[in-house]
Amino acid sequence: MEIFMTFKIGMHTSAHNRRDLFEAEGFDVVEAPVTTIEESIELLKDVDGALIGGRLLTNRKVLEACPKLKIVSRLGVGVDSIDLEAATELGILACNVPGVNTAEVADHAVAMLLSLTRQLFDSIVSVRNGEWSENPSAVTGFQQSVRRIGGHTVGIVGLGNIGRAFATRIRGFGPKEIIACDPYVEQSTADLYGVTLVDLETLVRTSDYISIHASWTQETEHLFNEEIFSLMKPSALLVNCARGQLVEQKALLTALKSGQIQAAAIDVTEKEPIEIENPLLDLPNLIITPHTAGYSPTFLEECSRKQAESVINVLSGKAPHGLANPEVIKTIAVMRTGDAGRWDGIPDFSTALPL
Repeated sequence: MEIFMTFKIGMHTSAHNRRDLFEAEGFDVVEAPVTTIEESIELLKDVDGALIGGRLLTNRKVLEACPKLKIVSRLGVGVDSIDLEAATELGILACNVPGVNTAEVADHAVAMLLSLTRQLFDSIVSVRNGEWSENPSAVTGFQQSVRRIGGHTVGIVGLGNIGRAFATRIRGFGPKEIIACDPYVEQSTADLYGVTLVDLETLVRTSDYISIHASWTQETEHLFNEEIFSLMKPSALLVNCARGQLVEQKALLTALKSGQIQAAAIDVTEKEPIEIENPLLDLPNLIITPHTAGYSPTFLEECSRKQAESVINVLSGKAPHGLANPEVIKTIAVMRTGDAGRWDGIPDFSTALPL
């Protein structure tokens, strides 16, 4: 006789949750707004799968309090809101949707760089303030200070999917050269994108324009600090559409105020949303957008669908769309040899994973 299992899914409240996909599979669904660790535990304590966003509400304490939890599926590419070490130890999959917003982030980074080189923000404000008609000489300043990308060196920190997409786009502007720093990429791969690999010091000393596309890890936290800014050209422009933690905020503030670098454009900050009294907001040579680089209607539809599908797939013995802690496969295999615990009765999905 075939035994049917009923699964329970917990969701942090979001307009993007695909509750309909779970209900179509006969899953029970609970959804609640979550702002604290305690609320997260209360929501997820007896669920089989969880859908979460970017808040840091799935740490070790939460995961250890959820004995049935098998998979945490994150909306988007980043998984910094999941304690990967704890998840791996406990046999819990940490899943994301890789590559789903590569085009959006790469487009945004190019737009940010063009906003700096062409001084679009200041030009728009000047026109709206009537300076073009009432004080035409003010426009002369923009005419003399705007720059082209062609003939300049562009540096990319992190040559993963988004870094490669950025390189492909920026190459059309005719830069003198495109260089990148990424210890996990071979030169043979970089060659496919017209990129030369260099070390970080060479990149920051040489580049006229720098775009950051690295992941946030212990090794990359505050990668751009006081020392790195001191090596950059005074005319350098910096773009960060990756994670705010890669750039030390105080060092960035000092570099922009002192003229160590000319200007920057960032879509991310160390603390989000940025506080209204943050001194970065007073800088005339800094553009900030509210962590919107990865978004578009196409992204939201595809990402929310795949986020839900990963949970459904795993609980039915199929592969998720993205797995951020592949080492967990070994943990689960060991669990299945004895007391399977949270994985008792769940089909083995590991054989469906790509080699």
